[in-house]
Amino acid sequence: MNAHVPVLLDRVMDLLAPTITGDSPVIIDATLGLGGHTEAMLQRFDGLRVVGIDRDPSAVERSRERLAPFGDRVTIVHAVYDEIGQVVVDLDLHRAGVNGVLFDLGVSSMQLDVADRGFAYSQDAPLDMRMNPEDPLTAAEVLNSYAAADLVRVLREYGEEKFASRIVQGIVKRREHAPFRTNQALLEVVDAAIPAPARRRGGNPAKRTFQALRIEVNDELGAYRRALPEALDAIGPGGRVVVMAYHSLEDRITKREFAAVTTSVAPRDLPVVPESMKPRFRLVTRGAELATDDEIAQNRRAKPVRLRAVERLAS
Repeated sequence: MNAHVPVLLDRVMDLLAPTITGDSPVIIDATLGLGGHTEAMLQRFDGLRVVGIDRDPSAVERSRERLAPFGDRVTIVHAVYDEIGQVVVDLDLHRAGVNGVLFDLGVSSMQLDVADRGFAYSQDAPLDMRMNPEDPLTAAEVLNSYAAADLVRVLREYGEEKFASRIVQGIVKRREHAPFRTNQALLEVVDAAIPAPARRRGGNPAKRTFQALRIEVNDELGAYRRALPEALDAIGPGGRVVVMAYHSLEDRITKREFAAVTTSVAPRDLPVVPESMKPRFRLVTRGAELATDDEIAQNRRAKPVRLRAVERLAS
């Protein structure tokens, strides 16, 4: 059905393999997408059940079709991943805890490849960028209605764009004459605002602006900040949370949260550390793991990935 190979598939499978124990192991794929990781898990691990979560109704529909042969071994939920806690309760998985949670963050290949979703700057399309088309806020509305100061904040904070002020000046000037509706109009503003030497470095100069708008439209960082603690709470002893992040903002949240749950809060000179002060998790990866050159050659979308994983310690 889909030839796309998920990023770091073999490494993800190896990280989750030790968690697949017990009579009824359950993994949550918090970013189901087209179901590539879930399909691989179900094929590799007999008896495994996977709960797939995605906010995109198109992804839900297509993954249901792809994963139908696995029957009741897969449960697909249309939700944002910051609803993991409620999903776990609704499916009565909270008593024993789940065996693992996988996050493959960022925009999915399906969303990039469908032109009229507006995620890709390589082709002209409506300025949409909603992961769930039922949500009210679009990229066009952000560009046309946000105050200049708020637009600068979005581009700087979410796109790490050093020319944010110049780009926003161009946006404000252009929208005075006509509202933004398509990618091409935004590309023209960005191209005019960024100095020529900077445009010649690091790929398409609009990359950071599009990333920032996508994150704002979908509240990606806010949702992830809420989702990661819920995922950690959902894990049973010996279970793991595996995260693949594609830009520094996501990876920073992951690194900070993983450091908090793998570090003792007891004073260094305390002779006996109470259980309540001991770390709940241990790091499985040393820092952030990167894709190999071979992986990048096979799948260019693997280039920016940063993979981290933690394991819940026995109570």
